[in-house]
Amino acid sequence: MKRGANAVGAVLCGVMLSVALCACSGQAEREAAQKPARAGVPIDRSETAERLAKMRGQAIAGDQVALHQNVEALDRDLRRAIRLVDPARRIDRENARIAAKSVAGVRSAVWVDDENLLAIVDRNGQRSYGTIDAICNRLEPMGDTLGVVINLQSGAAQTGDELEILSRNCQLKPGERAVAQAHRQIDVLPPDVRAQHRANADAALSGPDRSGEREESERIIEASTPEL
Repeated sequence: MKRGANAVGAVLCGVMLSVALCACSGQAEREAAQKPARAGVPIDRSETAERLAKMRGQAIAGDQVALHQNVEALDRDLRRAIRLVDPARRIDRENARIAAKSVAGVRSAVWVDDENLLAIVDRNGQRSYGTIDAICNRLEPMGDTLGVVINLQSGAAQTGDELEILSRNCQLKPGERAVAQAHRQIDVLPPDVRAQHRANADAALSGPDRSGEREESERIIEASTPEL
């Protein structure tokens, strides 16, 4: 009876574990599919004109609350369009670090400086823009993610290419930065150095067979070396 109960318990544990893994996988896929806010896109003229008309009406009616909300929304749209970080909506670094660690696959997270957040993921496949999107989505409720650059490195990397850090500003395209935001080199080996190493390795593998020269050199050294 006890053995049967143990078997049933093991089956239930296996089922619960499978359900939990599926739930985590589904959550990761949903987070990757949800795109964070994007900056650097020109504001919509028709929407801006409509908002300005509403603001005039609110000013005439004396609706200060609604007017203030629209002024703030317009300011956010303008800042986002010209890639200007809002200092009044600065993200708390420690809360952001904790939020980044809660994303599926993220092993650890640390701030390199005031703008660059470095996250280590468990697998090479998780070093992706989808993971960056998931982290940025977690940070969006905390403030202006235009001031944050996410840097991903694989904790399972075994080659120089796998060690390469994937970087992107939360709201911009790869390679773009906000106004006055520096392009900091986080990689230990810069991309041009890795490319040169690959080129050297490829040239050595595809070059002519020099084994004959090596054998002749070894023969000369052996012949000219006195016996002890």
